[in-house]
Amino acid sequence: MNIILLQGSPNKKGSTNILSEAFLQGAREAGHQVQRFDLTDFEIHPCTGCVSCGYEGPCVQKDDNQKIQEAILNADMIVFATPLYYYGMSAQLKTVIDRFCAYNSSITRKHMKSALLAVAWNSDHWTFDALESHYKTLVRYLDFDDQGMVLGKGCGTPSMTRNSGFPELAYELGKRCRG
Repeated sequence: MNIILLQGSPNKKGSTNILSEAFLQGAREAGHQVQRFDLTDFEIHPCTGCVSCGYEGPCVQKDDNQKIQEAILNADMIVFATPLYYYGMSAQLKTVIDRFCAYNSSITRKHMKSALLAVAWNSDHWTFDALESHYKTLVRYLDFDDQGMVLGKGCGTPSMTRNSGFPELAYELGKRCRG
């Protein structure tokens, strides 16, 4: 299976990276091909809502999102990785997802698999409610086959994350993804 991981954290050495690397290691060991995109390395403009794409491309904006789109349309699975920012995903990841509108139908026709990796400093029982709801809505709207979520509560620093059970959960999720 060809897996693309969209890493939405601006902190490349932070807690989101720890979960991302653990997932990718498990997926590689399971024999999957993986490609990681650190979204902060790309120039991706927000969707303008112009609808020139007609909801099935091409987008009038010429930026690095074309590379992301090509990778997604050649993948079997998308993994969304993000820190929790004000109870939602990072702006970097949200900007890429907003640009899906130019190829929604192409994504939906693929019946892709998906997963969510997220970390948060907060460890309240409701910490991930809004993000989890948003992700489940994406799964339903884009006809994804959800493979699971790792929601790392209390992962405010890399040390906290490494000393939690969440990297192992991310590794196991990567290892058990089915083709």
